[in-house]
Amino acid sequence: MLAGKQILLIIGGGIAAYKSLELIRRLQDQGAAVTPVLTRAGEEFVTPLSVSALAGQAVHRDLFDLTAEAEMGHIQLSRSADLVVVAPATADLMAKMAQGHANDLATTLLLATDTPVLLAPAMNVRMWEHAATQRNVATLRGDGVQFVGPNEGGMACGEYGPGRMAEPDELVAAIAGTFKAGALSGRRILVTSGPTHEPIDPVRYIANRSSGAQGTAIARALRDQGAEVVFITGPAEVRPPEGVEVVPVQSAREMEAAVQAALPVDAGVFAAAVADWRVSSASDRKLKKSKDGLPVLEFAENPDILKGVSQMGEGRPGLVVGFAAETNDVVQNATAKRLRKGCDWIVANDVSPATGIMGGTENAVILISESGAEDWPRMGKDEVAHRLAARIATALAG
Repeated sequence: MLAGKQILLIIGGGIAAYKSLELIRRLQDQGAAVTPVLTRAGEEFVTPLSVSALAGQAVHRDLFDLTAEAEMGHIQLSRSADLVVVAPATADLMAKMAQGHANDLATTLLLATDTPVLLAPAMNVRMWEHAATQRNVATLRGDGVQFVGPNEGGMACGEYGPGRMAEPDELVAAIAGTFKAGALSGRRILVTSGPTHEPIDPVRYIANRSSGAQGTAIARALRDQGAEVVFITGPAEVRPPEGVEVVPVQSAREMEAAVQAALPVDAGVFAAAVADWRVSSASDRKLKKSKDGLPVLEFAENPDILKGVSQMGEGRPGLVVGFAAETNDVVQNATAKRLRKGCDWIVANDVSPATGIMGGTENAVILISESGAEDWPRMGKDEVAHRLAARIATALAG
């Protein structure tokens, strides 16, 4: 996939630098050659010896290396690569890039290069969300710099949120995507995600515990494979991915309308946890306590979006993937759901409280298809997403 490609890898100073060691190995497995540059801060987390041993060549560390600079080494380094990757890209390093600083080897390379640059940010959630960092990100995007991540999850500092560096597999996919269109190039794929909120009155609603993390990860993975992604999301806890068409909705009926408006598509992935019912006559005023007792809520059934698309006949997507969140008899219930809805695949999981999957960072799924049930090991939701995206690409190509 990356045979013959020359990657200049700049390793910044952050705890996520340990992932860069695995990234080197993964890139070499794909046939790429990796030239490593280690910042002084990066040396606090990984050693030059370990980086050099994995890369199979010397680590570049100093701007004023007399031997290399006799041949203008930093200029050659910056321009001989096919891609410059910064992983981890710290807040400090991105700030220097945005302002055009060049006071060490890494920043000088980044300022002198005419090669595409891909950043993998990694930092504390507050640092990532700070207005200064976001201004720098916007500046760098405007300069044509590409980004992968950051992902959302637990961090070494104990906080939770966006700021985790993308995983090595995700980075390899993003790197490959910069060189070719990807296995899903030219494909338009619809992804639904998150919960729906069904109003009771202007301040109350019916919802569920879906965070939207898995649907968001799937949209990112499909995007990284070159697909044009329409991402229809309810009010999820996680941010929608960048580089996709985002359609925010609240209720199941709004989601159904958005899905219909997005058709036709090559594939539909229906990961949203759509509420089965809604209050039939939601009040336009806040319900009050009264001496007459509790209010009586009458329910109506929401549209079955997955079934509607699966059984639409002409214009049906070539592949329809549903999700089944179960608490018991997972395979039996999911298999029955696939037949009842008429979809091609069901991605089933056990969301019993003891599993920690609902709202967590990992998932353990079973892929239900006409061929039967295929157990996948428990893994991070990003890994599930990339594995599913690869299967979708294979199915659409077949």
